[in-house]
Amino acid sequence: MSTFNPADKIQDLQYFGEFGGVNPSISDSSTYTFLSAKTMFDTFEGNAEGCYLYSRHSSPSNLYLGQALAAMEGTEAANVAASGMGAITPVLMQLCSAGDEIVSSRTIYGGTYAFMKNMMPRWNIKTNFVDITKLDVVEAAITPNTKVLYCETVSNPLLEVADIESLSKIAKKHNIALVVDNTFSPLSVSPIKLGADVVIHSLTKFINGSSDTVGGVICATQAFIDDLKNVNSGASMLLGPTMDSFRSASILKNLRTLHIRMKQHSHNAMHLAQAFEKEGLKVVYPGLESHPSHAIYSSMINHEYGFGGMMTIDVGSLEKANSLMELMQNRNLGYLAVSLGFYKTLFSAPGTSTSSEIPIEEQKEMGLTDGLIRFSIGLDNDIERTYQVMKQCMMELNIL
Repeated sequence: MSTFNPADKIQDLQYFGEFGGVNPSISDSSTYTFLSAKTMFDTFEGNAEGCYLYSRHSSPSNLYLGQALAAMEGTEAANVAASGMGAITPVLMQLCSAGDEIVSSRTIYGGTYAFMKNMMPRWNIKTNFVDITKLDVVEAAITPNTKVLYCETVSNPLLEVADIESLSKIAKKHNIALVVDNTFSPLSVSPIKLGADVVIHSLTKFINGSSDTVGGVICATQAFIDDLKNVNSGASMLLGPTMDSFRSASILKNLRTLHIRMKQHSHNAMHLAQAFEKEGLKVVYPGLESHPSHAIYSSMINHEYGFGGMMTIDVGSLEKANSLMELMQNRNLGYLAVSLGFYKTLFSAPGTSTSSEIPIEEQKEMGLTDGLIRFSIGLDNDIERTYQVMKQCMMELNIL
């Protein structure tokens, strides 16, 4: 494994507040003053480093968070956004023009799927959705018009694993950009080190970790981030998905504990996955040897942070899934809610929630069944105790 440890890179960053505070001061301004008109002009042209113009362009708080996330992902720069979709959509719009095409994994977050499937055709941009685990199928879908190869490190919700290194070779062969959504695997996987060109996160999830803030980030080269923020042609600048400075400051504080949280999320998910697989349930978790991409994922990850906190269990039907989730919530095992990365376990049936944008026939084709429950495993101190209560719930409903 590489000596690159993303948590150390975050820890090594040092920001002091305006009056010596151990947290950087929050920039509570939408606009900034200049000592000369010439400096304002230079800043508009992007030539006045260290000067701030308008918070849609940049602010000290957003830059602090961006620098920390760039350090975490090992990129030259990063730009934060008001949501995960506020990061994904400008990247695709920046890389594609009318007539261009995207090759994307078919199992991705429902909002990303809907944007590619329903919105981008309005600008004459087509997406070919493929099984990202079949490299020959991926390459066969690439045409002379393809500009982007898009995937999630671990897919939402089926937990398929993208072989980023192999996908990078395909992308470079065809001179297209490999864009990777790394939301499910912060710290565990560093896609840039495996050959990705752009890495995206929904900061709403594990990175923030407290389900109180929506945010996103784009990590890439300085040149690409500069293009996104260009006042005349930058998609992040002109579409305006700006993160609020107070939210940036909040996420930056939570980022400092991400390494501790990810270890516990992974530990707990592995414990439950192994236990329920032994009970004979259909469990999908990348840390299990039964996962079809276990070997590939094991070679990709920083093992210190484990295989992540996401797990699925198929209980056979939507009726059983709903009954189990309601009972688990009633027993205080977690919450029947979308999103992920919270201290408490969250569970949902993605076919009728976070992936409902995907047509039923396509859900069936990709293996997204009615009985599938997606779990974001929490930070429970005694995970064996949690397992025993979950098992009791399943026994009461004749799932076990």
